[in-house]
Amino acid sequence: MNFVSTRIITDDIRRLVGFYETVVGLVPRWYTDDFAELSTPSCTLAIASTRTMVLFGASAAQGAANRSAIIEFLVEDVDARYDTVRGAGAEIVQAPTTQPWGNRSLLLRDPDGNLVNFFTPVSPDAIAKYAS
Repeated sequence: MNFVSTRIITDDIRRLVGFYETVVGLVPRWYTDDFAELSTPSCTLAIASTRTMVLFGASAAQGAANRSAIIEFLVEDVDARYDTVRGAGAEIVQAPTTQPWGNRSLLLRDPDGNLVNFFTPVSPDAIAKYAS
């Protein structure tokens, strides 16, 4: 098995894809007006319009309703990313902070309220965990 993607369902796909394009720095690949992906070497963030839910069952997911998952991105310099995120108008939940497990972490909310964590390993154990 290989975990390859997380999909966010949204009522405003252009706004949400544009937000991730800005804060993550990846160019989205649009497959239709209702579905786009932003891919990294290890995983893909898929973003789909609520209109796509008729393909799965109309009430299977709702946009802007997540309050339990955190979307995480490993970045080279979380403090530099902080400037980009603030410039994009993100709601900052926690400014860059070094966590007890060895990651320096920036927690924010995307325009739909989903939690997003940008982190950089800073302790020897955390650095070793994410070494290529």
